[in-house]
Amino acid sequence: MRKPRKLRSRKAGLPPGSLVHIGEIKTPESGITLLDFGPDGLVETRLAQIHDLAGYHQQHVHLWANIYGLREGDDLAGIGSAFELHPLLLEDILNTNQRQKAESYGDYLYLVLHRYEVAEAPACLVQDQISLVIGRGRLLCFQERPSKTFEPIRERLRKAQDGLRAAGMDMLAYSLIDSVVDSYFGVIEQLDERAERLEAEILGGPGPGVLEQIHQFRRCVSHLRRNLYPLRELLGGLHREHARFFGSDIQLYLRDVYDHTVHIVESLDDLRELATSLLDVHLTTSSQRLNLELRTLTVVATIFMPATLIAGIFGMNFHTMPWLREPRGFLYATGLMLAIAAVMVLLFWRRR
Repeated sequence: MRKPRKLRSRKAGLPPGSLVHIGEIKTPESGITLLDFGPDGLVETRLAQIHDLAGYHQQHVHLWANIYGLREGDDLAGIGSAFELHPLLLEDILNTNQRQKAESYGDYLYLVLHRYEVAEAPACLVQDQISLVIGRGRLLCFQERPSKTFEPIRERLRKAQDGLRAAGMDMLAYSLIDSVVDSYFGVIEQLDERAERLEAEILGGPGPGVLEQIHQFRRCVSHLRRNLYPLRELLGGLHREHARFFGSDIQLYLRDVYDHTVHIVESLDDLRELATSLLDVHLTTSSQRLNLELRTLTVVATIFMPATLIAGIFGMNFHTMPWLREPRGFLYATGLMLAIAAVMVLLFWRRR
């Protein structure tokens, strides 16, 4: 499986805060959607240009801006100037190979999250980086491409369900984090189904590419497990180091999300052991099939071995040998070969 190139060397020698996009281009054009909401209403706006966000005038007490496909440094610099974002934060947004983390920049909190999708080819997992900037009365969400991960939250805001409009930005931030974490359960379920298909294929007669599929599955599980540990640290630090960005009532929900992450990590440990057992089963079944084939070849060779011996004896150049001058000597020798072969076949069959 060929890993996508991130080209981090493009930033070699540049000063800190240089806005250079590093990563894959996953959508042909950028876009932005705004949800301007409060207890008394909601306004949903779709902007045609990224730089239009800098001139947007907020109407309600809360603003959720979802920006996807952003890769131009000038556009991001304009957004950073409008919302007074630190250059290092903007640099991390354009680098889509960030580790999942939480960093405080004074009045706002910066989170890096990863969402995954299971693909058939060419790679097992497709990773997207999600950057959240949580401030007072605003939340900026930067995604590599549009997704349905946050659509249930948008529906809750549109239908004014469970008081989400009247709640603070910490409740909205928790809801986004919870959606990302819950999406991991779907990924694990798909990986578990793939493991079951691999096991059935191994036991039913593996094809030539099953070994590559097993190694690909192990790489997927290892990659996902390796990236889940920073997420667990991130969630653990939200109610310790960054508690001032979340109310006391939201802290309880964050601990619940942390428990979900622990459960996901444990499930990934089970999948890793399953991947190892799949490789062991494949090697065992392959060795067993090879032994069966060798046993069949050995039986066939053993059956014909006496005939070869008799033919070799009668092929010696001695003047005096039995059946050489007999008219039916060839029939006698052939009959002896067939009789010995029949006895051996009978013995092998009785011993299975």
